[in-house]
Amino acid sequence: MSENQISDDIFRLTSANPAPENYSAGYFTGHRGAKIRYGLFRSDVVPARGTIVLVQGRNEFIEKYFETIRDLNAMGLWVATYDLRGQGGSDRLKKDPKKGHVRRFSDYEKDLEIFLEQVVLPDARLPFFLVAHSTGALIALSAAPRLSNRISRMALASPYIGFHNQPASEKLARPLARLLSWTGLGGTQLGGDRRVIPFEGNGLTGDRTRFERNLDLYRAFKDLTVGAPTARWVHETLKAATRVSLQTHLTEITIPTLILAPMLDGVVPYRLQENLSRNFRAGQLITVTGARHELFQEKDIYRAQAMTAIETFMPGLDGGLDLAETAA
Repeated sequence: MSENQISDDIFRLTSANPAPENYSAGYFTGHRGAKIRYGLFRSDVVPARGTIVLVQGRNEFIEKYFETIRDLNAMGLWVATYDLRGQGGSDRLKKDPKKGHVRRFSDYEKDLEIFLEQVVLPDARLPFFLVAHSTGALIALSAAPRLSNRISRMALASPYIGFHNQPASEKLARPLARLLSWTGLGGTQLGGDRRVIPFEGNGLTGDRTRFERNLDLYRAFKDLTVGAPTARWVHETLKAATRVSLQTHLTEITIPTLILAPMLDGVVPYRLQENLSRNFRAGQLITVTGARHELFQEKDIYRAQAMTAIETFMPGLDGGLDLAETAA
């Protein structure tokens, strides 16, 4: 694998969305040679309480998390994050850059493990915690049985283990995506382009200011975003969602985990997140009543609950957490 490439002008900045002050950014080589954009954001608090490995959701990118990264830095936590393959500033996987695609779900997991090995372990501060949203939380759940010797605790917001309120129901999308994938048509997009949607009735956030800020980023930097997912992406992620929801898989996860579940999640049904917690010995459910899917982009009253839970749950080296602690 090639050495990491560092760049000073890697982020797309606006006056309304400036980058945190102390960071380095660049690219690392992911699984099968994919070029993956990353950022490492350092806290000014000394000593640091540890490092958050932040794993984003589908069609997200580092710039969208600048506010959350600043808040985590203020808690004394460094943040290491990267754009998932196929989106943001990372390599696209199809000739048409608007297609949200992945070849195998395991490619996401291998990228995460390479990121931990090549960027986080040598350059960040112990102990390491993982915070993930939606598809990122699905990646974390899938990889977690292999991460117990590197990640001390996890917080998973709105884990993508199924969906609702989409143009096609999950009951219809599952067999259709499977059929198209099996017949060589996995690159077919399912659904229309929903990158720009009205605030009214959206299932993502009730905070108009943050919603509009993100919309401005989508409009200004269209090359960071993707449109509808491909059949292959839907097939691979739903297969993974089924697998990680099984008690046999959840029993293999020993990393203490918070499941941050918004009651009014407009993408992932709340009942699925609640059911996941019942079968998850290492997991604890925290319900955020009134919140929608994107907890870190929500109104302060809801977002603060998620951030406070993370701050309380992720102690540093002197915070009373035995780093060998598991739920076993």
